[in-house]
Amino acid sequence: MVQGTSSHAGKSILAAALCRIFARDGYQVAPFKAQNMSLNSFVTPDGGEIGRAQAVQAAAAMVEPRVEMNPVLLKPEAEARSQVVVMGRPRAVKSAREYHTMKPAIWEEVTAALDSLRAEFDVVVIEGAGSPAEINLKQSDIVNMRVALHAQAPVLLVGDIDRGGVFAQLVGTMVLLDPEEQALVKGHVINKFRGDPSLLTSGLEFLEERTGVPVAGVIPWFSDIQVPEEDSLGLSAALTSDAAPVVDVAVMRLPHIANFDDFDPLRHEPGVRVRFVGSVEAFGSPDLVVIPGSKTTVDDLDWLRAGGLADRIVAARGEETPVIGICAGYQMLGRELHDPEGVESRRPVTEGLGLLPTSTTFLKEKVTHQVKGRVVEARGLLTGCQGVDLTAYEIHMGVSLPGGTPGPFLVERQSGEQVDSSDGALDDEGLTLGTYFHGLFHNRELRRGILRGIAARKGASFPPPTDDIDPDAEYDKLASLVREHLDMHLVYRVMGLEP
Repeated sequence: MVQGTSSHAGKSILAAALCRIFARDGYQVAPFKAQNMSLNSFVTPDGGEIGRAQAVQAAAAMVEPRVEMNPVLLKPEAEARSQVVVMGRPRAVKSAREYHTMKPAIWEEVTAALDSLRAEFDVVVIEGAGSPAEINLKQSDIVNMRVALHAQAPVLLVGDIDRGGVFAQLVGTMVLLDPEEQALVKGHVINKFRGDPSLLTSGLEFLEERTGVPVAGVIPWFSDIQVPEEDSLGLSAALTSDAAPVVDVAVMRLPHIANFDDFDPLRHEPGVRVRFVGSVEAFGSPDLVVIPGSKTTVDDLDWLRAGGLADRIVAARGEETPVIGICAGYQMLGRELHDPEGVESRRPVTEGLGLLPTSTTFLKEKVTHQVKGRVVEARGLLTGCQGVDLTAYEIHMGVSLPGGTPGPFLVERQSGEQVDSSDGALDDEGLTLGTYFHGLFHNRELRRGILRGIAARKGASFPPPTDDIDPDAEYDKLASLVREHLDMHLVYRVMGLEP
């Protein structure tokens, strides 16, 4: 099990690296996180919803993602409430206090999911959440030391040295653990180190002497390995890409932004700059405006209006700037959002931005599918993309009617089942595009077609393509880096396995 002294200590990335290391060493591996709080989620092949980090770890382990890998997903909403997704399906919307009353029953499902993975796989790499030493949360813990104790899993405790205070974090965490919990911690990991490791020697010696636990490794800071970020804390490192762009993309940084890894392929394109914009002052003069996904469509639409960004988006579109809305962004681009059952807000009707002739009705049942389809209406932003195949996934609560004409995307398969439906909407000029498809820009031919068209509109030529990042190669690079700096003999020894 990988636990951390804080959020963003690097648990998810280290767990992914271990998944790939064990898989490359010949073991059948599965990731597991009992409870994840994130707006970055993913859809399994059978239509269940799990945290994006566990989907990434499953890819690193070279297995299909399953709901058992993340039995509880909390998706924060407005008013300090979260949607509680259990075994891939929404079960309730609760405040933190209300959710605590659900935990005894949920614990049974958590352990059943973990036990099923342990019975099927050689190794399960378990990720904790936040810190195991949050005194006010320990009594109702279902994700950290209680899981480790249930599985009797050896624990690596990870601290982020880049933020400072790592020795106090690690020692303090150990002090606050119960003796039986301390006994499970078999190694400390110093993460995100910059500089000369020899300068750490005295600190590492003190740490081992003070806690009685060896330092299993010092993992260096890296920026040349591309693995999706788990949460919006990682956006600070993703504000810009190409410094001299042909295409400048402004993505609205909504308060409840979801699935922001939708834009990773754009950030890695030569000639493209991606900016996450949270104010009118930062809006600038983009070549493309994108409204991303959100867990709270109406609240985030209100936020766009309150800060003046809604008016700026409409004005930019009036000046012939293309606008794309994904999922919640698609809903916001329409004329009206209807909420007769109070799914999103207490307002029965909310006025949209009016850039698409669509209307959305929120429903209590969530739509979650992996989808395959193709482009059938190739004009405007989609010029030259006729017949282009695409894969994506949907996660939304609501239905959007396109306003008379079928959407530009034909959906041919949903969660493995053959269907014949459409998705999305284009305005008359074809420069406002809305879609429910997360992962739209991960489709290389479609992405390049859209970018070439935007560049041509401003009289520029788009740079020749480079090879897309190969996720499999990135996981191998990550595994090699961690294997080099982590004492894998210690790790295998405490697991009772041979390297």
